[in-house]
Amino acid sequence: MKEYKIHRNIRKKAMLFGLPLSLFALQLVSVIGSLLVLIFSFGIKVLIGAILWNIGLFLVLGQLSAHPERFLSPKVFPTSISNKQISHWPHDID
Repeated sequence: MKEYKIHRNIRKKAMLFGLPLSLFALQLVSVIGSLLVLIFSFGIKVLIGAILWNIGLFLVLGQLSAHPERFLSPKVFPTSISNKQISHWPHDID
């Protein structure tokens, strides 16, 4: 009989439509907000704007999840801190 490995960390890599759960939730909130805007102020410009906004947001979130290093700022602090003197002079000068 085949044994299956228990996957306890399934939430860490769960993806919906190519987005992690947190980014998918942000996309879903944007879609619901766009629908509310369309319901209360319907117009062709608003419709096209909402569609373009949601497509653009989906593309940006997809790039963010695929390449997170593009959007992260570089580290400000060094990995290690030392009090060692950095000098090119020898220490035993008489």
